[in-house]
Amino acid sequence: MGFTLDELAGRTGISKPYLSLIETGRVPNPPSDEKLRKLEQTLGFTPGELLTQAHLHRTPRDVRAVLTQLLSSKKNGEIAAAAAANGNGNGHGSSSSATATINLDEAYLNGVLHELVEKNAGNVEQVATNAVPVINRVAAGYPTDFTDLNYPRGIADDYISCPDVQDKDAFAARVHGDSMAPKYRQDDIVIFSPAAGTKNGDDCFVRFDDGHTTFKRVFFEKDEHAKAVLRLQPRNEKYRAQTVPSERVSGLYKATFKYQRVDED
Repeated sequence: MGFTLDELAGRTGISKPYLSLIETGRVPNPPSDEKLRKLEQTLGFTPGELLTQAHLHRTPRDVRAVLTQLLSSKKNGEIAAAAAANGNGNGHGSSSSATATINLDEAYLNGVLHELVEKNAGNVEQVATNAVPVINRVAAGYPTDFTDLNYPRGIADDYISCPDVQDKDAFAARVHGDSMAPKYRQDDIVIFSPAAGTKNGDDCFVRFDDGHTTFKRVFFEKDEHAKAVLRLQPRNEKYRAQTVPSERVSGLYKATFKYQRVDED
């Protein structure tokens, strides 16, 4: 459509660096639904076109395979029933009309997703409500790539039990680096609570609009133009603070608990 990245960023409110990552295929996971809707509207896509592709991409490969099989079986059954009702019981041609692609909305509406959940309910491990997912190693240095390990919210390979955590959306991450020393050391596990309010001086997990993250002490300030900014202050005095516009931050989660080894020198 002849837009430059600057023009597209202005029309969608998505940062230019993140748009560049999308354009060059370097985003590990699909953008958020909100960003995809803005891109659909601005670039003239059919409403829901990018969202459908993103939702399918987020669905694990093994689940897609099972859904395809269930949808195909259901369609074959419906076609056979219709043929029998019309006095044509041979059922020929039913397999050719079964879709090879997946429509998740259709799978939900016709009960296939519910059937899949019921069928596999016995294979799902129940996790205690106070089990907090350890999502990744968050850098205590400056922003670094973050992937959420490609799991849905609340799901991870490792969990840590914390009886005093009441936030169902709480998550944990391992510290990497020394910029938050001496309070936080390499490989400490820190639990963050999205439900906890944040105030000046809180230690927070900070997520930027381009997907990068960091772990810093946060101060809410104004720049010389009276615009809201965040000062991200390391606890280690050998590192300098970083100031970023507030609109660049898409998530701010307060640190509430810390797990630390005690058998090291």
